[in-house]
Amino acid sequence: KRKLEAEKDYVFDKRLRYSVRQNESNCRFRDIVVRKEEGFTHILLSSQTSDNNALTPEIMKEVRRALCNAATDDSKLLLLSAVGSVFCSGLDYSYLIGRLSSDRRKESTRISEAIRDFVKAFIQFKKPIVVAINGPALGLGASILPLCDIVWASEKAWFQTPYATIRLTPAGCSSYTFPQILGVALANEMLFCGRKLTAQEACSRGLVSQVFWPTTFSQEVMLRVKEMASCSAVVLEESKCLVRSFLKSVLEGVNEKECLMLKQLWSSSKGLDSLFSYLQDKIYEV
Repeated sequence: KRKLEAEKDYVFDKRLRYSVRQNESNCRFRDIVVRKEEGFTHILLSSQTSDNNALTPEIMKEVRRALCNAATDDSKLLLLSAVGSVFCSGLDYSYLIGRLSSDRRKESTRISEAIRDFVKAFIQFKKPIVVAINGPALGLGASILPLCDIVWASEKAWFQTPYATIRLTPAGCSSYTFPQILGVALANEMLFCGRKLTAQEACSRGLVSQVFWPTTFSQEVMLRVKEMASCSAVVLEESKCLVRSFLKSVLEGVNEKECLMLKQLWSSSKGLDSLFSYLQDKIYEV
């Protein structure tokens, strides 16, 4: 009976992925799904080319393109979520090893610029961004959350940014936003020591707005997003501008500096050897 139930769940998950991909213009994207809903645009991470919705330059480019489209359409806000049990596991480290091994200098520039442009797209997006975290959010997948406006999480979600542990420097403006939101002590534990935050801990410290029970998570999120989408588009955009405008230039500067440091790290043989030695026996686990 258990085996039959497990197979049924697996079939359902495959059908969900297939049905989601048939909606509207999703054929334009390979690793994300874009749905046009009434009053809002829904972007879902649904990677077919990396594990656990990990990010590659190609996937980040798709997200940027979807953000660009949503910025100019008639939607009032953006909802970002994921298909599967993991929200986002951050950078795809298998991809990093393969690319940086072949051409260290060229690829370090290309990948760091992809991260810079990806993060910049969130910083510059003028409409409210709501994020629904269904499961673990790691690395860059967690770092971008303070760049969004409302973050709702399932009780199953947890957050981790172990940059120093995996021989990287912070990204996604987390070197600035995490100390501002979480406080210096906790931010340092997350960035330097890889401390995990549960959904409830993240909520109590201000990284997450609300936490919902997993079985009703999607319904709770949709109910609130649709309520937001009934508001005036002008009011929503102007309200975000009032809250965010003074931070924009600061965040853009932090983003540039973080990505420059990553480029320098990956360009140096010492920095690359340190990353490879860590990942040789232990690829990032979720």
